[in-house]
Amino acid sequence: MKNFEYLAPRTLREAVRLLAEKGEQARVLAGGTDLIVQMRNRRRQPERVVDIKNVPDLNKITYTARKGLRIGAAVPCSRIYSDAEVVTRYQGLVDAASIIGGIQIQGRATLGGNLCNASPSGDSIPALIAYGAIAEIAGPEGQREVAVEDFCTAPGRNVLRPGELLVALRLPTPGKGAGAHYLRFIPRNEMDIAVVGVGVCVELANRGKEFKSARIALAAVAPTPLFARQASELLAGRPVSDEAIAEAAEAAKAIARPITDMRGTVEFRLHLVGVLTRRALQGAVKRARGEFVANAVQEAAG
Repeated sequence: MKNFEYLAPRTLREAVRLLAEKGEQARVLAGGTDLIVQMRNRRRQPERVVDIKNVPDLNKITYTARKGLRIGAAVPCSRIYSDAEVVTRYQGLVDAASIIGGIQIQGRATLGGNLCNASPSGDSIPALIAYGAIAEIAGPEGQREVAVEDFCTAPGRNVLRPGELLVALRLPTPGKGAGAHYLRFIPRNEMDIAVVGVGVCVELANRGKEFKSARIALAAVAPTPLFARQASELLAGRPVSDEAIAEAAEAAKAIARPITDMRGTVEFRLHLVGVLTRRALQGAVKRARGEFVANAVQEAAG
């Protein structure tokens, strides 16, 4: 690891200024669980590291029924799945936040950092896409917003321009009859990278018998996490049935573009897309109907 300048601003304005001064040679440190590893491996060699943990606005979780959930970019995963409003209203997000690394990593790692790292297999990204999350961005030219499904542009690359940083993630309030679920397949029981991940959010109507809307997102099957728009739209207005869910799973498989590597073959990954999409939809429907579906935190608690 080469020498670098470490700075810890206390305001968003100061953080933007410090990043803009160095442009491409500056990197944000939120949790550091990806950045520090990359610096040690010399994959990243920034001249300046800007630690945003001391910026109050980036360390807040807020929820109101009108505005929904807002998670600061520096909020660690452990606070997300410990927050009562998140646990009650955003169970799919709890699914994802509670399996990013181990418990020690979750005390540092952030959803903001997971998104900005732009890994095709990032666990939080499909869950965020499924909820229709919006990324709030600040930079030298002001503030802007980007839908999370448009945030990642290539492996390890995103829409942030030099001097910009992610401020927060904003999720709308789930509608009446909504439920969500995130599932992944990994070779080991924990602390591994997803071979395939699927995030789903549904809203049911007609006393839970019909899909009002759905959003399905995939990880680890393309250069970036994918919003399976056509598969999602197939469900709108359909009765909740095994047939409708199976059709959506096949449509999700159709947009997947996996590769063969040491973690799995193309054929295996395509099979997993179908299986996990079906299971995630079934889990989301159960949650929308008020039925219990355990997540990683609940399973660990026994």
